Amino acid sequence: MVRAFLAIELPQELRTTLAAIEQDMKRQLERTVDRHVRISWVRPDSMHLTLRFLGDTADESIEPLRVAIEESMSAHQAIPIPLERLGTFPRPQAPRVLWVGPSGSWEQGREAQRLTGLHRAVEACCRAANFAPEERPFSPHLTLARIKEGERQVGQALAQNGLLERPVAIGMLPVEAIVLMKSELRPTGSVYTKLWECSLAPFAT
Repeated sequence: MVRAFLAIELPQELRTTLAAIEQDMKRQLERTVDRHVRISWVRPDSMHLTLRFLGDTADESIEPLRVAIEESMSAHQAIPIPLERLGTFPRPQAPRVLWVGPSGSWEQGREAQRLTGLHRAVEACCRAANFAPEERPFSPHLTLARIKEGERQVGQALAQNGLLERPVAIGMLPVEAIVLMKSELRPTGSVYTKLWECSLAPFAT
């Protein structure tokens, strides 16, 4: 039995860019908020785009799921996701999560529709492999930080610094393969291990 999820891995150059963005945001927020605010920043080397959380997964389910997804992914071409927006969940005035993701206009376009179709195909494979249906809606974002205490202060600091209004050119997240990741919780944080990978068809030219 392993605790697992399906995800998209990040290229190293994107992780480096995200590390620099985190450092810049951290410096700006520390100038504004007091010591009672607690923010947990996600390590760039552990970032990924989660497609489907599976939870505790029996060892005998891992290979059938790989076969199903491999067959399904042959019908889907790779998708480039431009990361160009900073955002928050649930609302900017009292955020619990800081994230980066595509622009609102991209989310209304053709590539976003293809990404939604990919996610639906993955969900169908999971249901066929007897995993419980996913209740949470899919959102193509990468979590930068989680605010543990002091949400309102962070919201005020974001507004004062104008961090959420600034255009950002973070880079491209290429959706080229789906990986099954094993998650192990250790005292130093979660450790992720790739169990298998299924490639999509190449980018359209």
